[in-house]
Formats: sequence, C-alpha cells, structure tokens
Amino acid sequence: MDFKAFTSAISQISEEKGLSQEKVLDIIEQALASAYKKECGEKGQAVKAVLNQETGKTDFYRVLYVVDHTTVYMDEEQIEDLILDKKQAKDFLKKEEDERIKFNIEKHILKQEAEKENKAIKVGDEIKTHLEQKQDFGRIAAQTAKQVILQKIKEAEKENILDEFKNKEGEIVSGIIQRIDDRNIYFDLGRGIGILPREEQVKGEYYKEGQRLKLFLLKVEVTGRGPNIIVSRAYPKFISKLFELEVPEISGGQIEIKSIAREAGYRTKVAVASNEGGVDAIGAMVGQRGVRVSAV
Repeated sequence: MDFKAFTSAISQISEEKGLSQEKVLDIIEQALASAYKKECGEKGQAVKAVLNQETGKTDFYRVLYVVDHTTVYMDEEQIEDLILDKKQAKDFLKKEEDERIKFNIEKHILKQEAEKENKAIKVGDEIKTHLEQKQDFGRIAAQTAKQVILQKIKEAEKENILDEFKNKEGEIVSGIIQRIDDRNIYFDLGRGIGILPREEQVKGEYYKEGQRLKLFLLKVEVTGRGPNIIVSRAYPKFISKLFELEVPEISGGQIEIKSIAREAGYRTKVAVASNEGGVDAIGAMVGQRGVRVSAV
C-alpha cells in the first residue's frame, strides 16, 4: 500500500465531509474488520482492526466482551453448559429478556470465566486475542469493506449535521432558496437543507429560487432519511433575534424585550424595557431616523 497516498486520501475525505481524521480512520478500521470477518472470521464473531498510521500495517483481533446476568440472557442449553451453580442460573432467568442482549459465545464471555485469567476484570471490559495477519482480501470481502466505508461515512455526516444544527435551534441562520414546491420551500443552509413549511411562511411574502433570506431555526427532527431542519419566517421569536442583531443594547443587557405579539406579514408589537438609567429603550430599538427598525 502507498501509505502516503492513503493518509492524503484520509485528509481529503475528512475535509470534504467535515469529519475528523480520527473518525475517518475509525470507519476504515471498521471496514477492514468487516472484510476480515467476511473472509476469515466465524459467524457472530466480533473482530477489531487496528491500523498503524506510521507503517500502514493492520492488526486484527478477536474481541470478547465481559458480561454477567445483568447484561445478557441465555437459553437453557447455554445455562447448562456454562453455569453450574443453580443459584446463578436462577439469577440469569430472573430479569426480563427484553432488558438484556442475547448471549453469544463467539463474542461474550462470562465475568466468572474471565476472572480465572484476570481477577481485576470488570463487566464491559474487552478481551482481545491476536488473529492471523491479513493484508490482501478477495473481491467479495473488498466489496464489503467499500460498502461499510460508504455507509459509515454517510451516517457520520448525518450525525455531524444533526449536532451542528441542534446547537443552533432558536438562532438565526442564513439560507438560499434551492427549490419551491406546493407546500414547502427548501433552503441551502451550507451543510444541510432547511425546510420552510407553508405555516411558517409569511403571508404576502414573495419567494424565488436563488434568493438569500434570514431564517429562524425552529427545530431539528430525526427521520430515517436523516435530519429534517425546520425553519420559520413567521415565528414571533424571529423578530426578537433580528432585533438582537441590529440593537447592540439588547445583547449588552441595557434593554430587554419583554414580550412580542405578531401577525406575520401584517403587524408586530414589541414591549421593551430599559435596565439602565439614561438608556431610551424605544429610541434604541427604532434607531436614528428609524434605521434599526427598518432593517428588521
């Protein structure tokens, strides 16, 4: 492998997709583990790959997760094979099955068994066993690795977008109209697509493709297809956020917006109060010759 070209590709993917290089490397390691398992592993086995960033060499490990009766359930045959103590067997059967994962001998090891080798072992720890080296894979295993990389990168992108816009809920964002249909308007927000539903549009306001507008980020909904970013132009708090951009006395704490009554597209009333003597709340909101309120 040309490792210099490989690390350069990781950097490029990281930059293009907005992911950390550590995350991209982790995805590649998961893909290599899937390829190894496809070609050499046993069914149900947990395999981990560790890629050495200096040499390009990959080490593969079989992983056993340490569990006890609080984390897994067993069928009767497994209980007979692995648990000789009758009291322990009863404990395993006490808990409801849907609260625990199914015990798999290929990827789990009971704590009492693991303690024979390491007295300090705890539930949740991993026991790794080095597997045979492998650097070249067949076509099917390579295809598996490719699919895992594409899928995991797509999932990581969705998580990134979700986190980014979740943190912006209740804030002003800027977007360009990308598409208009009978009910919704779709905005390009940079790393995501904002949806402006009909009920969040301002009556009488004209929208056209390519137009840039400020929007209130109402909420982010998680769907099977990824995050839905719902924006608004009609929400009352949109006005207060616009005033915050135009009136520095609000962010400075000298003026406070007490309440807002709004009929989007028709009229808006804002109640303000001054928290500092000598500061004219209404004058500051209106601005010299009405420049601030006009901008809003």
